[in-house]
Amino acid sequence: MTIQVREYALLTCDTTVPGNIDLGVISPPTFNWLVELQQQWGNSVQLLNREGKQFLRLGSYVGYLQSPAGEGIEILPKTQIAVTDKPEPLRQMLQRMLQVSAGISPREASVAALQKRRQPLHEWIFSEFLHYLVELVRRGLRFDYHLTEDDDSAYIRGQLDMNRQIRQPPGRGTRFHVRYDEFTPQRIENRLLRTALDSVLKLTKDSENWRMANTLSHQLSDIQPVADPLPTMKSWSEGKYLFAYRTIKPWCQLILEKLNPDFQKGASQGISLLFPMEKLFEKWVGHGLTKALHPDFSLAMQSREQYLLTHTPVKNNASAESWFMLRPDFYIEAKSTAFVLDAKWKLLDRRQANSAEKYGISQADVYQMFAYGHKYLAGKGQMMLIYPQNPFFEAPLPAFEFDKDLTLWCVPFDVESGKLVSGEWQNTFTCLADVGKPAGVGIV
Repeated sequence: MTIQVREYALLTCDTTVPGNIDLGVISPPTFNWLVELQQQWGNSVQLLNREGKQFLRLGSYVGYLQSPAGEGIEILPKTQIAVTDKPEPLRQMLQRMLQVSAGISPREASVAALQKRRQPLHEWIFSEFLHYLVELVRRGLRFDYHLTEDDDSAYIRGQLDMNRQIRQPPGRGTRFHVRYDEFTPQRIENRLLRTALDSVLKLTKDSENWRMANTLSHQLSDIQPVADPLPTMKSWSEGKYLFAYRTIKPWCQLILEKLNPDFQKGASQGISLLFPMEKLFEKWVGHGLTKALHPDFSLAMQSREQYLLTHTPVKNNASAESWFMLRPDFYIEAKSTAFVLDAKWKLLDRRQANSAEKYGISQADVYQMFAYGHKYLAGKGQMMLIYPQNPFFEAPLPAFEFDKDLTLWCVPFDVESGKLVSGEWQNTFTCLADVGKPAGVGIV
C-alpha cells in the first residue's frame, strides 16, 4: 500500500483519524521505523520531527519512502496552502523538476507513459532507467580490453610469464602461465549499469518494471556488479566512444546515489529516494532564467566571489582572512550592469500584508539580500527574491526599498510553466528578455 502526502504533512498511526494529503495514516511498524531512523540521523538530516506520541511531521523533502513492511509513502511538493485532492499534477511537476535538476533529457514517449501509468516517483525512475538500458543493449554494449592472467592455460596466449613458467613443477609442463588482453564487456560503465539493474530488480514492485529488469538481468548475466558503486561513479568515461551512454548515466546515478544506504542496513530493508525541495526549486528557477536570459548577459549560479567581512585571527604572524562567504543563487551581469536573485521554496501570502506578518517573508532572507546588495552591487542596483506562485501569491509584490539606490522585488515563479510572473519589476531587470504575459492575463 502507498499513501500520498505533501511536504510538512503529519504522519500518524492513529487509524481513527481521516487521512488526506496533509495527514498520512501509516501502520505502527512503519511509524516506529521512521522514529528509529530519525534518531539514527540526529540533526544531520531533517526529514521529519516528532510531534507528541502519535505524530511525525515531514520536512522539506520530496520523493518516496518504503518501510521494511512494504508500506510506501510518496511525498509530493506543496505548491499551495489549501488542501488539494489532485496529487497527479504535483507528481508530474516533480518529475519535470527532477529531470532538469539531474540534467536529464526526457524521452519522447515519457510524458504519455507517465500519464497513463501514474507510477510513484521511484517506479518512474526505475522505468526510465530500464527503457534506456533496453535501447542501449539493443544497440550493443561497448567492450574494452582488460589484462587477464591465467596460471593454468592449456595453450600459449598473449605473453608467456617465463619466470613463473621455468619454476613449473614436474608433470605440469603442458600448462602455461600467460598474460593477455581480453576484449570483454567488463568495463566500469557496464558494471555500474549492472549494479543499478540489480537494485531495480530487487526493489521494484511494478510488474512491467520487474519483467523488463528480469529480462535484462539474464542478458547481462556475464557482467560483474560493483561492490562499492558510489566512488566508482567518478570513473565513468565521457569519451565520444561512449556517446550512447550519456542519456542513461543520470538515471544510473539517481538509482545508485539516492537509494540511501541508511535504509539498507540489517535484515529488514526499506527504500529511500528523497530530494531536498529547496535544491530542486533552485535548479528549476535557474533553468527558467537561462531560457529567458537576454543574450548580452551571463548567468552564474551559486557565485562565490564575495565574503561578508575580513578578519585577522588572534595568533602569531596572522594575516587578514576572508570570512562568511556570500553565495547568491543567481548572479546576472553584463559589462556595466549586475543583478542578484535568490530562490526560496516558501509560500507567501498576500493576505498577510501587514508589518507583523510581512507576507510571510523571512527577516533572515531580507538581511541576506541586504548583504548581497552591498557586496555584489556596491549598494546600488536591483535584486529579486523568487518564490513559488500560489493562489495567494499570484502577482509580484510592490518594490521593497532598502534606500533610494538599492531595491528588492518579490516575484512569483510559475512552477508549471517554468517562468517568472511578469510585472513592474521588468522595467528594471533588463537582463531577462522573455518571461511570458503579465499576471492576470495568463502565463505562457
